[in-house]
Amino acid sequence: MEPNTASILMMREMVDEGRNSVRQKLQVTKAMIDRLGLEKELHGHTGCVNCLEWNTRGDILASASDDVQVILWDPFKHKILKTIRTGHQGNVFTVKFMPHSGDQTILTGAADYKVKVHDLILDEPKMICSCHCDRVKRLATAPNDPFLFWSAAEDGCIMHYDLRVPHYCNSGKSDSVLINLNNHMGAGAEAKCLAINPTRPEFLAVGANDPFVRLYDRRMIKRTVVPNRSDAGVLVYGWERRTLFHKRAGLGDEDENIPWRSAQYFAPGHLPSVGLKNGRTSKTVITYLTFSSDGTELLVNLGGEQIYLFDVQNNRRPYTFYLPQQDKSKLSGKCHPVPMAERDLQEKISSLKEMANVHFKNNSYFKAINLYNEAIALSPKNATLYANRAAALMKRKWDGDEYAAYRDCATALAIDPSYLKAHFRLIACLTALHKSDLATKSLAQFAAKFPDELASPEYKKLVKDIEKDAAMLENHASENKSESEEEGAYLHVTRTMQSELENIWRSDPCDYKMFFCGHCNTTTDIKEANFFGSNAQFIMAGSDDGSFFIWDRNSTNIIKVLKGDGSIVNCLQPHPSTCLLATSGIDESVKLWSPRPENLEEEREVKEMEVAAALNQKRMRTDPFETMFSNMTARARGDSDEGMQGVTCRPS
Repeated sequence: MEPNTASILMMREMVDEGRNSVRQKLQVTKAMIDRLGLEKELHGHTGCVNCLEWNTRGDILASASDDVQVILWDPFKHKILKTIRTGHQGNVFTVKFMPHSGDQTILTGAADYKVKVHDLILDEPKMICSCHCDRVKRLATAPNDPFLFWSAAEDGCIMHYDLRVPHYCNSGKSDSVLINLNNHMGAGAEAKCLAINPTRPEFLAVGANDPFVRLYDRRMIKRTVVPNRSDAGVLVYGWERRTLFHKRAGLGDEDENIPWRSAQYFAPGHLPSVGLKNGRTSKTVITYLTFSSDGTELLVNLGGEQIYLFDVQNNRRPYTFYLPQQDKSKLSGKCHPVPMAERDLQEKISSLKEMANVHFKNNSYFKAINLYNEAIALSPKNATLYANRAAALMKRKWDGDEYAAYRDCATALAIDPSYLKAHFRLIACLTALHKSDLATKSLAQFAAKFPDELASPEYKKLVKDIEKDAAMLENHASENKSESEEEGAYLHVTRTMQSELENIWRSDPCDYKMFFCGHCNTTTDIKEANFFGSNAQFIMAGSDDGSFFIWDRNSTNIIKVLKGDGSIVNCLQPHPSTCLLATSGIDESVKLWSPRPENLEEEREVKEMEVAAALNQKRMRTDPFETMFSNMTARARGDSDEGMQGVTCRPS
């Protein structure tokens, strides 16, 4: 049970807890989330609002838009402090306050390929960089450095800037390129987002147009100049410069600028092998990533998939899809401390389990999983809970569920190697994940361990399922071989090469710690996910259905859904020191959310959270262009398509 305000204040008196610690705990609580509602809608932009940014003190909110303006707001008086005409010739996608500048210097990046540094006192740009040759999607700053910042663009480059050093575009003098993803990912590499670790700013995380989060140690990387001349020595710009990137695409860095020890990749364990072999395009794109305030975790919004939390300190190795051995460390110790007596705790866990079992039998898998989540949060060494949740995940079958079920079965078997149901379900998970060879090996282990089960109908069905999956994979391999032979040299030329180092990095990514699902992220590539609360107690993200979702960090359950936009919520930025949230999206307004009076019903709250989440999972499996076309047709007819709303402003 979450402590209320009175108990937190009492704790301070009893144990002499510091004022700052108490203030942090009071910043965002479950009770405040329950009362979260629309405080004010801020109008001033004339286009989609693509990015939001608070200053350090939280008394200024910056927003940038397709109208190429940045507006500085007073979030408490709900008024415009200043409108900045950026001079960009394309949608502004990112805005940042430069640290320790007295809020007098802001940075912008836009679809015109430019990065600008604006001096708000002189009311003019103090630097304009045109080194990128595609849309600039994100900027990043280091919390305690007033001179350094970085940009990520769809040309595949991460640029480094130092305001103490003169910057010369297109001169070959400035060593601005920190990372060129084209050299390793191949042609068509796009950098979508980046973030600097707030406690260890030497670490920089990059999200691109694939499922891999790249974590770099900047200290080990040698910067290079922007290639700007053709073979004939002629200066080139824009898309002509892009061809220079493509000439060396996939061949690695010429001077080994990025040594292999300087990078670590992260990816959900079920994704690295999907749609990435032979340069085939994956549907997954990282639209946003951010570090926790203590720098130990990385939250990632994966387009076309779910939201994942990675531990960047204790790197989780990917599950290797074999029957795990007993982990004695998981057999010892008690549950995490909770404010309940041991007997009450066990009764609570038992009650949650029984309710979850009832929902499972009634095919209410969403509710069953939520209850198992709560129980596991209270009893993280209970093998039965993991095995039961695995069964529910296998039935729900949302993206990532089958792999999550496999992880649960592996955990249950690590706790109790003799757990028959967990072993059986693990084999079923391997089959669902199309690992029929490993499923066959695990089945042999199962047969040796539980010979009495060989005559059961369930065992016989599992054998047939494995055989069916193996035959399907064999047919698929045969079809791919025929396709390759028909396409011949064309495929050889058009498939993207990857560097040797890239293959090494991708072969050993770290797996996720937790995942959060229910939102939809397929239509725009600037959709954020963020921590909420000073201790990262909650996770939040926007969605293509015009809502934004808030999850409990500990249980991963959805606890609040609010309607935040007429079409799509892209941006969510929490206030640095109070329970105030700013959101934006396709609408031309910025919305502020705060706890409302207890007796005031919030009309924007989505009551049917399960229905909203299920519809979003359906959206994610639908081609976004088909959905948009369907929405346009529906609007022309004057009806709707199962509540799926269309985009009224050009998506990113």
